[in-house]
Amino acid sequence: MKAIKAPQLLVVVAVALLALTGCVSSEKATEQGTPASTHAAALSIKDPWVKSADGAKSAAFGTLQNSGAADITVVSASTPVSTAVELHETVPNAAGEMVMRKKAGGFVIPAGGSLRLAPGASHIMIMGLTAPLKAGDQVAFTLALSDGSTYQFTAPGKDYSGANESYEGGTKTGTGK
Repeated sequence: MKAIKAPQLLVVVAVALLALTGCVSSEKATEQGTPASTHAAALSIKDPWVKSADGAKSAAFGTLQNSGAADITVVSASTPVSTAVELHETVPNAAGEMVMRKKAGGFVIPAGGSLRLAPGASHIMIMGLTAPLKAGDQVAFTLALSDGSTYQFTAPGKDYSGANESYEGGTKTGTGK
């Protein structure tokens, strides 16, 4: 067996330490959930809330904020309180009436910017509620992002009587609350 000289040994040890450092960093990021290199690390929501509802539909609102240097795209959402969730925008139809429709391509939150989700505007549409949503209920959400990461938040239920828009195709979505 050939003896390793001191300079060669230092190189081998340095490479081994670098490899171990990379493994520890990856393991630590995985233990905490989403790795820091994903869009989810830059995403947050300010003042989230959900419209209370006795019927089958509701919506979630708040301001999505992006502290990162790249745009973030929310491609879908889910919540355990319903059977279906869509990302919606509110736009005028051919007759000039404001209607909701599924947001093609999802929500884009610009780098260093924000996107306001509000009644009568962009929102997270909750369909097929499994039970009524009451003021004060805490509703968990998971947002799926275009890079494959996810962002989770909880929003309280609030009474709100506005935002009774029609869905594109003519169906009313408001609950009167």
